[in-house]
Amino acid sequence: MPARTTNLPSLTTTPTTPTTPTTPTTPTTPTTPTTTPAIPALGGRKPNFRERVVDVLRAALISGELRPGEVYSAPGLAPRLGVSATPVREAMLELVKEGMVDVVPNKGFRIKVVSEKELDEYTHVRSLIEIPTTVGLAATADPDDLKALRPLALEIVTSAARGDLIAYVEADLRFHLRLLALAGNDHLVVVVRDLRRRARLYGLTALVQAGRLEASAHEHIELLDALLARDGDAVRDIMTRHLGHVRGLWAARE
Repeated sequence: MPARTTNLPSLTTTPTTPTTPTTPTTPTTPTTPTTTPAIPALGGRKPNFRERVVDVLRAALISGELRPGEVYSAPGLAPRLGVSATPVREAMLELVKEGMVDVVPNKGFRIKVVSEKELDEYTHVRSLIEIPTTVGLAATADPDDLKALRPLALEIVTSAARGDLIAYVEADLRFHLRLLALAGNDHLVVVVRDLRRRARLYGLTALVQAGRLEASAHEHIELLDALLARDGDAVRDIMTRHLGHVRGLWAARE
């Protein structure tokens, strides 16, 4: 089956860093592309190139750039990422281990179809974990740790404004996992990371086209402001609304 055209970013160029109050964006120039983009990962460790390919493909799958039920080949996806087929094949095999895709012999990889019931259940479990944990951070989190998350919240808004769904999904995942990590429970972070990777946000494209994704992205800044104000009730309201988008606006249900 021919590979479906997707809006995947090239991995051979370093992504533009969003402007923050202290670090101005460095203009990009048409110079020789780099081969190891400096993309931050959880724990402050830079991912290797294969991990970067995995991250991009996973985000493409979550956002719907890679469609459920369709078969994609590594050679077909590689040009869209600006890499060879080998790291793409290795990345897809990693997603097979995560249960997100299946191997189709002599053809490539089929994106698994996730039922509405499964997606509802994943989101329900997330709400049971993420809402009370984040509310608790309003009383316990170090203000400096919360302020350190603001550039990442701004990156989410910038990605939404550009209509870059893959960057949006990646930044959103990093933001929420780093926030939850402030609670000091590593097992909780692992569980939520797995549940978030199982999400399917097929409504994001429509939100970008309607100019509504940026407004939703601003909720991350609103959440940080409420946490810094030690307003647990406001944090609960924001998180409840935010998670509601997962099976509402972001899932094309509204």
